[in-house]
Amino acid sequence: MQFVYDLIEELCLSKGISVTALCKDCKIPRSTLSDYKKGRIKSLSADTLCKIADYFGVTVDYLCGTDLPKTSEADAKRLLFGDDFIVTDKVWNELKQYAGFLKNREKS
Repeated sequence: MQFVYDLIEELCLSKGISVTALCKDCKIPRSTLSDYKKGRIKSLSADTLCKIADYFGVTVDYLCGTDLPKTSEADAKRLLFGDDFIVTDKVWNELKQYAGFLKNREKS
């Protein structure tokens, strides 16, 4: 849920508009996205997702996180630590465990 809203905010930022302006342009009640962000509703309707996807020229799958570019493990290490740090298996496994901890904590 939060991922989708964050992605919508990022798309708005990249276009130089506010979420409110997006809602106005797409004829979506602003309260819909506010309620979604706050967890008062658990999902957005297909109609709402389609309007937002069309507005930004992306797919609904992209908005839902199922059509994102794949990153290799080597690319992920380079993005996280830079080229000047050798990531040992121990460090990488600790990072993956911590990411799992954060994911589970956010679900709670």
